Amino acid sequence: MPAKSTSERATKPKTAAKPKVTRARKTVAKVALAAKLRIRVRAYEHKILDASVKQILDTAYRFDAQVEGPIPLPTEIKKYTVNRSSFIYKNAREQFEMRVHKRLIDIINPTPKLIEALTNLSLPSGVSIDVKML
Repeated sequence: MPAKSTSERATKPKTAAKPKVTRARKTVAKVALAAKLRIRVRAYEHKILDASVKQILDTAYRFDAQVEGPIPLPTEIKKYTVNRSSFIYKNAREQFEMRVHKRLIDIINPTPKLIEALTNLSLPSGVSIDVKML
């Protein structure tokens, strides 16, 4: 291809420069954080645990609370190995395990009446409860 002369380059129409587009800043609506009551329930027997969780849920529903859960958490298994004999029969051993079943319940925007009702709730022995306000 032959080289173009300067007159040919000058007559060629130029493309219009694109105007710069600036992006408008997006305003993010801040969502008000809701108060949350997180209840962790633990027990060795799952039947007693489920009965306790049902009792907590019934109390929460009675006060028209918004509830998330019960969410089953992983069962914690602790295993122990014990010698049967202390001296000669060293290879004879027994194995024991303890299973701790757990559930998680979140109550969103709890009222003071609901919190009072939950503190006055009588649950069976062997059930431990951890309550946190988030």
